Amino acid sequence: MPTAVKKKKEGLTYKGHPLRRKDTLLYYGSMAQKYIVMLQILDSAEKDGVALPTRVSLQLQLTDPDLKSRDRVVKKSEKNSLYSAIDVGAVWLDRALSGK
Repeated sequence: MPTAVKKKKEGLTYKGHPLRRKDTLLYYGSMAQKYIVMLQILDSAEKDGVALPTRVSLQLQLTDPDLKSRDRVVKKSEKNSLYSAIDVGAVWLDRALSGK
């Protein structure tokens, strides 16, 4: 009788970094690294029965658990679509992790 092979569940990734969602919050990057990007959907509109984000807040944050939440924020901005927000977040994250 063959044994069942467990495959590790692959989550979503964007440009090589993990992307996780919890309700209206999206976390881009790994908590094992020094920085992550937090995206929060502030507003959305219905189009063809699908809710599309129309206002998204993004923050580049340090992952240090010893810092207060307001001291973790390195950069922040607001965009009018999820795509533009995550695109800016990807640039911020890559630059922060490379030390530039």
